[in-house]
Amino acid sequence: MSAGAAETGLAGIATDLRRQGVPQVPADPVEEGAAADPAGLDAQPGVLRLGGLRVRLRAVRRRSEALIVPLEPEDLVLQGMADASPPKWHLGHTAWFFEEFLLRPLSQRYGIEHEAADPLWRFLFNSYYDAVGARHPRPQRGLLSRPPITAVLAWRARIDAALEQLLDVLAHRPASEAAAALALLELGLQHEQQHQELLLMDLLDGFSRNPLEPAYSTAADGPEAAFQRSWQLGEAGRNLAPPGGAVAEAGTLAGQGPQAEPEEQGWLRHPGGLVVIGHPGTASPPAMETGAAAAGAEPFHFDNEAPRHRVWLEPFAIARQLVSNADYEGFIADGGYQRPELWMSEGWAVVQQRGWRAPRYWRDDDEFTLAGRRPRHPRAPVRHLSWFEADAHARWAGARLPSEAEWETAAAGGGLQHSHGVLWQWTGSPYRPYPGFQPAAGAVGEYNGKFMSSQLVLRGSCFLTPAGHAGPERITYRNFFPPASRWLAGGLRLARDAA
Repeated sequence: MSAGAAETGLAGIATDLRRQGVPQVPADPVEEGAAADPAGLDAQPGVLRLGGLRVRLRAVRRRSEALIVPLEPEDLVLQGMADASPPKWHLGHTAWFFEEFLLRPLSQRYGIEHEAADPLWRFLFNSYYDAVGARHPRPQRGLLSRPPITAVLAWRARIDAALEQLLDVLAHRPASEAAAALALLELGLQHEQQHQELLLMDLLDGFSRNPLEPAYSTAADGPEAAFQRSWQLGEAGRNLAPPGGAVAEAGTLAGQGPQAEPEEQGWLRHPGGLVVIGHPGTASPPAMETGAAAAGAEPFHFDNEAPRHRVWLEPFAIARQLVSNADYEGFIADGGYQRPELWMSEGWAVVQQRGWRAPRYWRDDDEFTLAGRRPRHPRAPVRHLSWFEADAHARWAGARLPSEAEWETAAAGGGLQHSHGVLWQWTGSPYRPYPGFQPAAGAVGEYNGKFMSSQLVLRGSCFLTPAGHAGPERITYRNFFPPASRWLAGGLRLARDAA
């Protein structure tokens, strides 16, 4: 295919997407009715009403495709490092997830018309599900020039049509029968939203390696404009406690509130004691969790957010604000990257091996962003830090990283600026199962449980997180990455012991 033909092909894809109402540089979709019926039930017991879920399905799926509209054909196979994936692979993998876990087992049972992908595509687009079978090596995903994007998008369209048929069938089935399928559908949507965030983080890493310093979007509704609005909004006011409900009561026990008391300016003090954290749902597998939501019992949560359990906290104080660029510049100026006493041994070895001297995308007085190179604002929260860097800065500042129990308890009480929608926040907690955790049976049980080693927990959400996926209404969300990871949109909030 000639360069001109490739450009025409991608332009045609963009035109088709715009005809469907997809904007060139999309904001998170908020469609009328999308949240009107989150449980999928109307007032008549046992009768399913899936209009809201259908709207949500279309919105999530279209947003993934809208993310590639600003890209050139060559960008679609860009993989800057082994930990990242190309945009085309993200689109293929999220399609594979629905076909593998929902359509393959249910199409014949419910008479769904669906043309499955070439069996080799199962090998190409499987990520880490060993129970499904072998897979293409992750570091080599950028070598997959084929299948072409047109074939991947056509596959996605076939899957969307089959999912719509499935909803039509389930709408006439008893709620008890439909629950498991609706659970897997919701899990697939949540999974796709995670990959929407990953697609942009991976793209930023890839673009940062190009001397031309390409920009993904400089538009007013682009991701970097959203980042600027999010942290500047937090300066004018603080996040409020989550809306009512059991999640909003996280960090309490037997009616005892968080009792956060104002300390010196910029800090919240907590007296400690026995608190309760985690999602108020059960420890059931993720599919059954969402099935319970479909039956009207509880909202969706991943299995790693449960079960709800008690934790003892010593008195602590936590910073209201995230650490800023100016704060981190002080760490650098004081020789932070040259002082081994500030670092964990493994982190110090990584610093020496990789030559770290500043956060991932800092370039002199600028930083590289999805909008290209931009002046670095001193008051903006410092971003794209590894856990090792966050931990070293906290130690330099005479503080530490909060545990995830401390973070959730403080967030439940309100008063944390930028708790959500700006940057994920590293905690000092290793990613381990909660007491009583049980992964789902079968391949879907590999979603979270198999990664509960050698990772650290992040809390909150970031400016790339799709709306409605992880916000103040769901403070129990647990993100996790290895401690040397810097390409994710992570920052830090300080904590310290308080007598």
